Amino acid sequence: MNLPDSRLVRSLHLQGQVCAGMGSPMYGELLDRVTADVEAGGVFAEILSGHESDSGRLALPLRLLGGLHRLALDGRASRLRRWYPSTGGQWDAEAAWPDIALAASDHADHLRAALSQPPQTNEVGRAAALIGGLLILAHRFALPVRLFEIGCSAGLNLRADYYRYRYPNGQWGPTDSPVTIDDAWRGQLPPAAALRIVERHGYDIAPLDATSRDGELTLLSYVWPDQPARLDRLRGAIGIARRVPAPLHRCDAVDAVAGLSVAVGALSVLWHSIMWQYLSADDQAAVRAGIDALGAQARANSPFAHLMLEPHRRAPDSPVEFTVRARCWPGGDDTLLAVCSPHGPPVTWE
Repeated sequence: MNLPDSRLVRSLHLQGQVCAGMGSPMYGELLDRVTADVEAGGVFAEILSGHESDSGRLALPLRLLGGLHRLALDGRASRLRRWYPSTGGQWDAEAAWPDIALAASDHADHLRAALSQPPQTNEVGRAAALIGGLLILAHRFALPVRLFEIGCSAGLNLRADYYRYRYPNGQWGPTDSPVTIDDAWRGQLPPAAALRIVERHGYDIAPLDATSRDGELTLLSYVWPDQPARLDRLRGAIGIARRVPAPLHRCDAVDAVAGLSVAVGALSVLWHSIMWQYLSADDQAAVRAGIDALGAQARANSPFAHLMLEPHRRAPDSPVEFTVRARCWPGGDDTLLAVCSPHGPPVTWE
């Protein structure tokens, strides 16, 4: 095994660069130290043993970081709390490292188990992209909306119409919402369409109950600890989930889509965000086939739309962008609506 050249080491290093570039210097520095520890055969090398060739699409570094963060949040590794901003601490990479290495050693089984759990980010900021796309669809079809989400985690973004979105010279959404997303939209803004969501259903292989203490801690653990705005949005969204019902179903994406149908007098919308990479190639093909089958059922009085926020290349040699796209039936036209960050804002509409 050649650790310095392993896919794992490259994945850790790259994720550290991504975190630092997206406003988390803490995770950038922490992953630098984890990478060095793995290369030196330290405690994290032992924990990550067997994952040297895992695909980058599995986001192994984020699974590991989520497991560590959970130890700080629930107090099992209380010494970490002094270093995690999410628990009132102040990050200092050099001073924190001995406590992090000790926590990893003491809770190695917990961290190994965390590696098997896909990150349950349920990033609330992505609602800025999804709700804008939904407003465009509502303006086009002028029908009440039946909303379905695959890879929904805790289903927080199924309540996207209960959040407030602020943008230059304006805002959309309830002014008293506990969730405010700043710098939400740029460019050609979505229309101020009438939006009425009459059904909300989420599907996930391991749905989380955000209203339980365990579910809340799990969701918080995947937010980067030095990004307070994201943590505040998540806590506000959990409060909304306690009063706005949205049934969640334990179901994989293939079976979820196969079980859907269109309805006369309503626009049926299937959406998802940053989950496609977690599906196998076979499952991706099966979900596409299910979506095409739903599209074939659609009529003028029972339209269907597939709305997604996922990585996308405009051409084979183009860079990867995070785009908001919609495919609508009847017709099956595919439209690129916006580009955004992986966490949502700012969303620039085209």
